[in-house]
Amino acid sequence: MKDSDDETPGDTTGTVQMIPIDRISANPYQPRKFFDPQKLAELAESIKSQGIIQPLVLTRSSDGFEILVGERRYRASLVAGLKFLPAIVRGEISDRAKLELALIENIQREDLNAIEEARAYSRLAEEFGLTQEQIAKKVGKSRPAVANVLRLLNLPAQIQRAVIENKLTEGHGRALLPLENDREKQMEVFNWMLEAGATVRDVENRVREIKNLPLKPYIRSTKAHQPDPEIKQLEDTLREKLGTKVRLQKTGESGKIMIEFYSQDELRSIIERLSQK
Repeated sequence: MKDSDDETPGDTTGTVQMIPIDRISANPYQPRKFFDPQKLAELAESIKSQGIIQPLVLTRSSDGFEILVGERRYRASLVAGLKFLPAIVRGEISDRAKLELALIENIQREDLNAIEEARAYSRLAEEFGLTQEQIAKKVGKSRPAVANVLRLLNLPAQIQRAVIENKLTEGHGRALLPLENDREKQMEVFNWMLEAGATVRDVENRVREIKNLPLKPYIRSTKAHQPDPEIKQLEDTLREKLGTKVRLQKTGESGKIMIEFYSQDELRSIIERLSQK
């Protein structure tokens, strides 16, 4: 099994086949561990009425097939009671490529929380010997960005779990890192932030008070950016239909739609879906 830097986990050439769902198993290298039950139920209802629009990508395993791309669709299909799933079957690939493919797919579609992302980076480093620079190149981020995410693994398990469950943001977690040498104070601020619904700036200043550092000034923005719920809903709908990240920018009555793709195969697939009546 090859395991070189030249291996391209995103290559998904092949014809679509209908695969029995009971012969499909999850990717053991899938970095995404938390799947929102409500969103899975919503996707299951969509699959019941419209079917699966984008095929899964599988590789053969000793007793069937293993998911490379599309675990969320697979889980929702189980809920929906489907017996067969459309899929593209790839040849055998290395364990590292399985992790890279799952990681890149989730990052490109913004499906990973910061802790899952950090754990995936850590596995690439510890199990496969990749440097932070190599990881950054693989996922299209800067090395400092990768290093900052990895630092979140220094947080206690309880705080990491809160990030995974969306009880606090990556920014809240990062604000607690200066207290990593004083776990008691760190947990005290963590519990306070949950009870008080504190902002990231509130937490930063609470930490600076504990460390006897000058407080950061609160700067009132003249125009606070509030995402438009209607635009967000449209982006989510298009992302689900096209299977890739879609951004809408609106200026008055006009605007533009940006559809991202990450391979020629994905571009062709998007064009086919856009052409469907």
